[in-house]
Amino acid sequence: MAQTQPNPSSISEEASGLEEAPGQLIVLTGPSGVGKGTLVKALLREHSDELFLSVSATTRSPRSGEVDGQHYYFFSREQFEGAIENNELLEWAEFAGNYYGTPLRPIEERIAKGERILLEIELEGARQVAKVFPEALRIFVLPPSMDELERRLRSRGQDSDEAINRRLERAKVEVDAAGEFDVTVVNNELTVALDSLRSLLFPSPQVAHS
Repeated sequence: MAQTQPNPSSISEEASGLEEAPGQLIVLTGPSGVGKGTLVKALLREHSDELFLSVSATTRSPRSGEVDGQHYYFFSREQFEGAIENNELLEWAEFAGNYYGTPLRPIEERIAKGERILLEIELEGARQVAKVFPEALRIFVLPPSMDELERRLRSRGQDSDEAINRRLERAKVEVDAAGEFDVTVVNNELTVALDSLRSLLFPSPQVAHS
């Protein structure tokens, strides 16, 4: 069963006051294959007027159908390096010869307007966010077991055995870092994990008793 597990240094006070917050950055991470993308899509579909997905920047070329500013912000390498130099990115990394990162200004502007921004990101990026934006709510999605994570990765049919083994080795490191996060959610059953996230992000108002 999925469960929400606050750390000893949890942010229960923040979580209990989410509805009154002027705006918020919510960071969600977890190992590849844990189901975080599916959870994010479900949350955005159900709460399209309350949650907004952060748009990343990249130096890779747009793929067919991708729209600048909607799927990614497409930067030249010079633009991206300028953004790094000017501290205009919340986090960034280089992967397979291209830069990827999160522009800071759009997030700040949305939060200033009282909006809640959801950022799905890898562990290293989440660690960068914690340094630059410590007030963010950081959620780590855990698999019920490493065996189940391996089963999910293999069932996707997208990777070779070698690639799956690399993902699993990386997942062990990532799972060990779950304690760095404000809240962990175990994704055993998708619907139950989604309920856990709903309860965290959209707590029911307390009913006063006379």
